Amino acid sequence: MTKIESITGTGIPLLLDDIDTDRIIPARFLRCVTFEGLGEHAFEDDRIQDPDHPFDKPQYQNASILLGGRNFGCGSSREHAPQSLIRWGIKAIIAESYAEIFFGNCTSLGVPAVCAPRETLEILNREIQDHPDQELTVDLTTMKIRCGDQEFDCTLPENARAALISGTYDFLAQLLKSESEIKERAASVPYFTSFA
Repeated sequence: MTKIESITGTGIPLLLDDIDTDRIIPARFLRCVTFEGLGEHAFEDDRIQDPDHPFDKPQYQNASILLGGRNFGCGSSREHAPQSLIRWGIKAIIAESYAEIFFGNCTSLGVPAVCAPRETLEILNREIQDHPDQELTVDLTTMKIRCGDQEFDCTLPENARAALISGTYDFLAQLLKSESEIKERAASVPYFTSFA
């Protein structure tokens, strides 16, 4: 499993509050069998309604750090939302706050979703808009966001931070890695051995 200690890349500004998962990936795309191809549909309805949407602007096409507002990822608990962002190229999110299930999905997929105060987000928003090629770094070891010569504090619950920096955020990978221990334990449980 990959340890995630820091993410560096350019940013994409979307400093809006209450961005729900249906806006991130519209419900009609939930019927897919795999998550492949979801990235091209991230914010599709918003992009149709707003020809100036950041996800369509050429200067942000290689961005990997998304800047959001308060209550990012609210709404239904679809894993498709962070999956579509990942497939678009997002590797970290900085927002004021997150819906709990969206945050958990991001963490289990290896996408740090850190929080920063509104004042910090507004500064970063201006910097990204004025200098779209400027790289940002989200450093989970120091809990700092760096943008040029500026540095800002960010927060992340310690259990999520520890899972990301130790590489233990992928619960399925942990389960598969423990296959022999699981089989051994199952063999010692009487009601499991009767089915063998």
